[in-house]
Amino acid sequence: MNRATSKKDILIPLTWAFTAFAGFALILTASLYLYLSPKLPSVETLKEVTLRTPLRIFSQDSKLIGEFGEIRRAPVTYEEIPPLFIKAILAAEDDRFYSHKGVDLKGLLRAASQLITTGRIQSGGSTITMQVARNFFLNSKQSFTRKFNEILLSFRIEEEISKDEILTLYANKIYLGNRSYGIAAAAGVYYGKPISELSLAQLAMIAGLPKAPSAYNPLANPERALIRRDWILGRMLKLGYIDEADYQPALAEGVTASYHGYAVSLEAEYAADMARREALDRVGPDVYSEGYRVYTTIDGSLQESAVKAVRTGIYEYDRRHGYRGPEQSGIAAGAWEQTLTDTQAIGPLTPAIVSAVDETSLTLLLQGNQVATLAWENGLKGLRAFITEDRRGAPIKTAGEIFAVGDLIRVRAKAVTLRNPDTDTEETVNQWHLSQLPKAQGALVALDPLNGAIKALVGGYSFQQSHYNRITQAERQPGSNFKPFIYATALENGFSAASIINDAPVVFQDNLMENVWRPGNADGKFYGPTRLRKALYLSRNLISIRILRSLGVNKALAGVERFGFDPTVLPRDLSLALGSYGVTPLKVAAGYAVFANGGFRVEPHLISHINNTREETIYAASPLTACPEDCAGQTLAGLQLDDLSEELALDETPDSGTDFEPQPPPPAPRVIDERVVYIMDSILKDVIKKGTGTRALSLKRADIAGKTGTTNGPRDAWFSGYSPHIATTAWLGFDQNLLLGRGEYGGSAALPIWVDFMADALADKPEILLSQPQGLATVKIDPATGQRVPPGNSDGIFEIFRRENVPPLGQAGPVTTGADEGATLPEEIF
Repeated sequence: MNRATSKKDILIPLTWAFTAFAGFALILTASLYLYLSPKLPSVETLKEVTLRTPLRIFSQDSKLIGEFGEIRRAPVTYEEIPPLFIKAILAAEDDRFYSHKGVDLKGLLRAASQLITTGRIQSGGSTITMQVARNFFLNSKQSFTRKFNEILLSFRIEEEISKDEILTLYANKIYLGNRSYGIAAAAGVYYGKPISELSLAQLAMIAGLPKAPSAYNPLANPERALIRRDWILGRMLKLGYIDEADYQPALAEGVTASYHGYAVSLEAEYAADMARREALDRVGPDVYSEGYRVYTTIDGSLQESAVKAVRTGIYEYDRRHGYRGPEQSGIAAGAWEQTLTDTQAIGPLTPAIVSAVDETSLTLLLQGNQVATLAWENGLKGLRAFITEDRRGAPIKTAGEIFAVGDLIRVRAKAVTLRNPDTDTEETVNQWHLSQLPKAQGALVALDPLNGAIKALVGGYSFQQSHYNRITQAERQPGSNFKPFIYATALENGFSAASIINDAPVVFQDNLMENVWRPGNADGKFYGPTRLRKALYLSRNLISIRILRSLGVNKALAGVERFGFDPTVLPRDLSLALGSYGVTPLKVAAGYAVFANGGFRVEPHLISHINNTREETIYAASPLTACPEDCAGQTLAGLQLDDLSEELALDETPDSGTDFEPQPPPPAPRVIDERVVYIMDSILKDVIKKGTGTRALSLKRADIAGKTGTTNGPRDAWFSGYSPHIATTAWLGFDQNLLLGRGEYGGSAALPIWVDFMADALADKPEILLSQPQGLATVKIDPATGQRVPPGNSDGIFEIFRRENVPPLGQAGPVTTGADEGATLPEEIF
């Protein structure tokens, strides 16, 4: 047998074998195609895909205040993707992306070769298109059937949508670790900034994550992540995507990634959590994943002022009562860094370890191995140790009296401007000041009195410290903060501002407790016959009790109900006059809004509107409004609203760019005679002019009014007040209902918070005074007796009466009471 014959004998069987194998493969492929093709999903859905996107909460001025959902994603368009990132991802995942039709045969053959030689799947040979097919339609289980489906879908995807659209889907869908999906979310999580601001090295770092987000995570495995990043940079250089001038600086850049939570623009976590709960009720569980955007009524600048005011009030309370000492002591030097890592910053309070103690300063180690100095004048000078709520130690003479090396303390930064004498220039630097985690808490809520929109809300010192929202969840005794609602009811039922009530001792028998109740005034004194006006602005307790007794509890409960309080839960006894039952600060603020808006009851609301991913408004608030239909040019209880109409229009118009057209708001019901509102407004202004709220005189405004409140102990300090622009309640106390200490009243503890906030809130607002409504008369009275005197009487003062209550000359107002008999009460509250 010659050589030609032998070759022929060999080639013929091989040819038949190859033909048979090819035919079998073709039949198998065709069978799989016919079997699997009808079961594949429609690629058309990619054109209208809805990416799972978290719920985002915004302020009225579109500042992000909260983000909720397991998936962090911020979808971007193709034009928003940096070109360098596209080159990086192509270099890392699929450099032939723009030349293949969805499947790269070389990549598949390479993967098959690895499978044959190693016996296991090492790489899938997947193109970007195949990854899109898998991420949107399939699972990640490695199997031949899934891979075949992936290939078929990739062909279909390439037929239906463009390459740029495929890249956009990929860039938004891919998982990149730390709950971040898509490149924009990853830029925020790892670098805390938009992807457009990332460097080439940072873009390459993110491009290295799709292969294995956990293995190449720059937070968990910085060394492996750096190797992967440098490999991608090298590929970009080899492929001509970058040049040597780009490559070398990027290669020299270290790992700059660090964990960043979602980047809020405004500190309003308590409000964001409230909005989240309401959005969940209105939309359902899908609210966390379908990209809904909730716009609240929170005003960004007012919210910042509210946070600052509450924290300042708490700091000042702490300063008055002394330093409670380090959080930990005796920490070994080797554990300093770990202790700082494990200790969370609370609001602006940064943890620090005392690394050295000098006579008049401390050397501190901060997180990130930062070394700082705490100077004597920044909290050490005059520092006194806390002993009890009423006692402090003597001022320290040296830092070593309280502090030692290894102490864990809290400091906060204050920006100061310093002048450099050498260059005659100024620079702003942060100086560290001694602080401590507060035990006392504070809260503030501010409403638009025209429609109840919540403009600022601070539920505590810090949401990080406690999620307990003291504005909506804490039911605290309001004390004298509640009195104006009783007095307004009295004015509608026969009393006048000149009514004389006896401020004298009274004893009530408490049959339930087999005890007696002897209520008293805050200073323990009794002042005899007193006009109703003076009794309120000086907060006389016994007179409030006698007014309530004269009214009767049922009539009083009916009266306070109109301010928004639930009469079924209020006490049916005389303690009601002293604010003995717990109410939330939000309820109190809503009650004061009635005085601010001229006598109309509005309901507090937080959400302005909710938009879906297509920016369509699916819900818009339509709050009861104190100026029915058209506000412009109208008057409300004599209040000119021209200056306020623009504000209201802004509140009612969604800030979303949608075609939503707001409907005229429903009118709020009038709940108080406008004449009574006018008289009460004048009395509550006297609280500030000459009563318990004189600290508010620093605002130098004639259109503010309010009332202090302090409960037995004292345990709760309140101030609620308003201008026609805004109604605000401030509170300070302990969650555990502990004693605040001597001298801590509404006027000293809560009023400063209110003043600090209102100074900012009213800074650019014109003064607006109530115009006197019809049906009122101003006459002269004797301030001691309340009797009307002739106009020429030099000792007389002017008082305002409803016309039907104007007393004849020589007579007092319509109601004078001095009786001592009455109901029983359970405890002493003032």
